[in-house]
Amino acid sequence: QVQLVESGGGLVQAGGSLRLSCAASGRTFSRYAMGWFRQAVGKEREFVAAITRSGASTYYADSVKGRFTISRDNAKNTVYLQMNSLKPEDTAVYYCAANEVVTTTLGQYDYWGQGTQVTVSS
Repeated sequence: QVQLVESGGGLVQAGGSLRLSCAASGRTFSRYAMGWFRQAVGKEREFVAAITRSGASTYYADSVKGRFTISRDNAKNTVYLQMNSLKPEDTAVYYCAANEVVTTTLGQYDYWGQGTQVTVSS
């Protein structure tokens, strides 16, 4: 079992930045690839970014490429999502997830956090 807790969400103006964190506990963090997903009101949960177990490779949704950066610190059991140039359409609940193999597919992730709200005002 892996327990995931997100933090760092909040209210920010368009063009601003936020950094989300996801702290993991339980089984060895470095055994898991990590992903970030988001869900806006009335919409399905969607892929945002993913990172391999070592952090050597990263993957992004087209909508966030060039603005968001996923990273991890295995010594701190934490994965991050740096979000720059935020837009109102980035408003959503952001979730981190863990899986043994890196994937962009929501249904393949085994463990999920409770989510953190990000609101971007225009």
